[in-house]
Amino acid sequence: MPRPKPAAAGGGWLSGWGWDLMLGSIAAFYAVMAPYTKVEESFNVQAIHDILYHTYHIEKYDHLEFPGVVPRTFIGAFVISILSSPTVFVLRLLRVPKFYSLLTVRLTLSCVTLMSLRLLRVQVKKKFGHQAEAFFVVLTAIQFHLLFYSSRPLPNIFALALVNLAYSFWFKGSYLCTLRALIVAAVVFRCDMILLLGPIGLALLLSRSVSLLEAIKCCISTTLVCIGFTVLIDSIMWRRILWPEFQVLWFNSVLNQSSEWGTHSIHWYFTSALPRSMIVAYPLCMVGALLDRRIVPYMFPVFLFVVLYSKLPHKELRFIIGSIPMFNVSASLTASRLYNNRKKAGWNLLFILMLGAFLVSLGYSTVTFMASYNNYPGGYALKALHEADSSVKEKMVHIDAFTAMSGVSRFCENEYPWRYSKEEEIPIEEFEKRNFTYLLNEHRSIGGYQCLFAVDGFSRVKLTPQIPPLSLVKEPKVFAHGNTRDPDILSLSWPGCP
Repeated sequence: MPRPKPAAAGGGWLSGWGWDLMLGSIAAFYAVMAPYTKVEESFNVQAIHDILYHTYHIEKYDHLEFPGVVPRTFIGAFVISILSSPTVFVLRLLRVPKFYSLLTVRLTLSCVTLMSLRLLRVQVKKKFGHQAEAFFVVLTAIQFHLLFYSSRPLPNIFALALVNLAYSFWFKGSYLCTLRALIVAAVVFRCDMILLLGPIGLALLLSRSVSLLEAIKCCISTTLVCIGFTVLIDSIMWRRILWPEFQVLWFNSVLNQSSEWGTHSIHWYFTSALPRSMIVAYPLCMVGALLDRRIVPYMFPVFLFVVLYSKLPHKELRFIIGSIPMFNVSASLTASRLYNNRKKAGWNLLFILMLGAFLVSLGYSTVTFMASYNNYPGGYALKALHEADSSVKEKMVHIDAFTAMSGVSRFCENEYPWRYSKEEEIPIEEFEKRNFTYLLNEHRSIGGYQCLFAVDGFSRVKLTPQIPPLSLVKEPKVFAHGNTRDPDILSLSWPGCP
């Protein structure tokens, strides 16, 4: 009689796919509960929509009418469109609203991001053990931003998948593959990944993991292939010879015009962005470098990446989100050491404090999610308008810039009889002369229109002397207006505006 195979060390099925199912469930929950997208995601989400719904009719694509500040590559949009197209095709056959295609796209991107995170997790287990792997997953799960962003169609997230892949190659010892993954990320998706490629490449050279000649040959060949591919695809889509990330590099680094979108102090990443995004893992990752020297050669180049990025005045968390997985690996080593020594005097108190910090992190992530949930008033306003007016009469909706930037995309639009306009820079007094049926904008009152309802959005977090001690303050952000010359609108039941 054959003997049963022993369970794999570290939890069998849980260690195989259970961890991925847990992270995937959390990421899917975020995507379903906050399905709309904001202005930073607008290019890719509109590009994916147009690829899926307009296919080769490039003249109908949104980017030709609203090109944005700098051009972006279509390659990420093509990849996600191809992967999600079978499901979207079925949804179109069933005449399901396009909103569910948006959910499909978001979940597809999340699967790609989490698959890259799985590859990294497997290498963490092989190099540092199953306990480090388990704490790596737990720390990732109780943080908000990494999983929330995992389904958001940003160039940073496309690059993040490649950075996770590079980290997994790095731990595995496939050093040339590490360089190739980072070069693709830098040349195609985010030129600022050069700041990560540089320190990692230098570390590989100094440790003699690769020779200088090997590195030069690898970097030049991969760079040329990537440039050729992105120039070919994007020149067709943008209808001019173009390497998008070179223009982004010129705009951000040479012209330094990104500062027009706000600046932060040089220490902001270390004193605000990383503490808020990593929470308990932030102090743990620092201790990890002291407790386990094996992580230092990996963590130090990533630390240098954040230091170098701090020189740019315009700062956002998404710019350095690629550093968080590696910092989480270091934090998992500290958590694993505390767990292993939890029965020793002194260590037991530290272990209890760590568990308490885990709960605090979970509570903070919950509050942050609730704030983000209420951060898309434009999307909720358009959805409410669609639900309120079910007549077959043709309707024209004007969507202002704020509404479009706070949740509205082409995936949110319905078919006939609904029509939409995003015409910009219309003076407020001009609307009375226009024949729009509805307006969605940030103005409480407009001549010739009646305010039908308002949608609240997140304003701030307020401390309260009760349990829980934090509460969200919301205020009206987007107002829906109906044309007073249309009696059919006034005959409907509207809640009115505060």
